[in-house]
Amino acid sequence: MSMILSASVVRVRDGLPLSASTDYEQSTGMQECRKYFKMLSKKLSQLPDRCTLKTGQYNINFISSLGVSYMMLCTENYPSVLAFCFLDELQKEFITTYNMMKTNTAIRPYCFIEFDNFIQRTRQRYNNTRSLSTKMNLADMQTEIKLRPPYQISVSELGSPNGFAHISVGEYKGTGKISAGKFQ
Repeated sequence: MSMILSASVVRVRDGLPLSASTDYEQSTGMQECRKYFKMLSKKLSQLPDRCTLKTGQYNINFISSLGVSYMMLCTENYPSVLAFCFLDELQKEFITTYNMMKTNTAIRPYCFIEFDNFIQRTRQRYNNTRSLSTKMNLADMQTEIKLRPPYQISVSELGSPNGFAHISVGEYKGTGKISAGKFQ
């Protein structure tokens, strides 16, 4: 079953988690993905504003804007267009709800934890495609993804979760590798 498993909001400059969904599974694959979430969080300032990391049976997608990144973990078969619509919706709500000055001066992790309620409701809607509202414009997002596809980061390019990197993210970013791939 394709679905969004978790999401988080992270400050780009230092990787400080501002809010996150609280219902992680405890499987080995999910625990490894949490490590990749943390690794990506620390390197967000070096990465393009829209990326996908494929980790086998899971994908981590994120978008960054105005110093904040919106990250999500989903099953590998979750449609990219829905993933980025989900992230776009989180971004719009966060920006309209919180003052960016407040996010820039936050000093403790999860200081916007109340945003988790919105993440959970939105995640449930996106996991039940029959309940998705018609106000979403999938065609617009599909076009945007085709015109400007997310950078594809591989696990080996990012480094391993134990901290031994195979290639620096800065080197990856400079190569301009973009995979147009298929988007569902």
